[in-house]
Amino acid sequence: MKLPHLKKILPEIKTGVSLKKYNTFRIGGKAKYFFEAKTEKDLLKVLTAVRDLKLPLFILGGGSNVLFNDEEFDGVVIKVSTKGLEVKDYKPGEKIVYVEAGTPLSFLVNKAKELSLSGLEWATGIPGTIGGAVFGNAAAFGFSIGEIVKTVEVFDLETLKKRKFNQKECCFEYKESIFKKEKKYVILRVGLVLRQGNKKEIEKRIKEYLEKRKKSQPFCWSAGCVFKNIKIEKPEIKLKIKKALPEAAKFLKSGFLPAGYLIDKCGLKGKKIGKAEVSQKHANFIVNKGGAKAKDIIKLIRLVKESVRKKLGIELEREVVFVEDFTIDSKFLISDNEIREAEYKNKKNQNMPKKKSSRRKSAKRKKTRKTAKKKTTKKKTSRKKASKKRKKK
Repeated sequence: MKLPHLKKILPEIKTGVSLKKYNTFRIGGKAKYFFEAKTEKDLLKVLTAVRDLKLPLFILGGGSNVLFNDEEFDGVVIKVSTKGLEVKDYKPGEKIVYVEAGTPLSFLVNKAKELSLSGLEWATGIPGTIGGAVFGNAAAFGFSIGEIVKTVEVFDLETLKKRKFNQKECCFEYKESIFKKEKKYVILRVGLVLRQGNKKEIEKRIKEYLEKRKKSQPFCWSAGCVFKNIKIEKPEIKLKIKKALPEAAKFLKSGFLPAGYLIDKCGLKGKKIGKAEVSQKHANFIVNKGGAKAKDIIKLIRLVKESVRKKLGIELEREVVFVEDFTIDSKFLISDNEIREAEYKNKKNQNMPKKKSSRRKSAKRKKTRKTAKKKTTKKKTSRKKASKKRKKK
């Protein structure tokens, strides 16, 4: 029933689109509806339609940190493909680069290098878009995207109006942001503060980081690191690590214990379920060896979590996004028509004369009855007194 309406509003919308080619796991069923938003206008159009028709919604960036189910996604997948950037002067020796959310991170790193702008070298080799990187506060080699964010412009799904966040309002934490915590914002563009630098030095650092990645990470179908590294700031966690893994003391200074190290200590490198495998190169990567299903990846994730918990007493937290975790239920979003109806009813109620409630009426009746009874009793008593006086006389 909803398809004719959608087709009328959005002629470009597609149906039954395989999601395999839209994520780096190369896994997933089909999307019932699929729309690629190439402009801000496209995005507003599709979001309005989805909200009005109350369809489930999933916002997709580069698909580099997401696992789709094997079954059909019964809703609308919106791929944000808005691209472009603008460079503006900021402070002496610094520039603000305003980037559209769908711009690939690899393109941005290369563009910054061309413009001799430093601050993104560490992000070389990270797949996905700038919107996705800000959503999950992408981090590597001791740096994170949140550190260089100046502003983030979004669509608020509750109002479909634009809103701008400054760095503090983004609530960046390790691999977290307000956009990941609250499922009601769609990132439109990001403002990054980059430093003016030396092009040759920037190129050198990019090559160094890329070499480190090649040596330590598998370059095949995966979603990058599956689990977050463990924060070891609290004394009780430090004590637990020292007891379980005395040789892990070398990580205490950095403040993080690599999840890959823990998985490796459990002897899980090379562990397979179906066509999914814990990478032999980096234990925090689960790779698709060709033909893996989402259920294989999920089973392997559970096995890894349980093994680390049982053997080392440490709870791993998943970094990879499951599609159901971030599916937005549009039933809870109020459409423009519903807003107009509510406003009309409100005005109507305000203009109508206020009716006295039945409780107030009954209370007033009781009062009048009581006062009437009092008056009659007073009259009776005064009459009796008068008749007694007459008899005495």
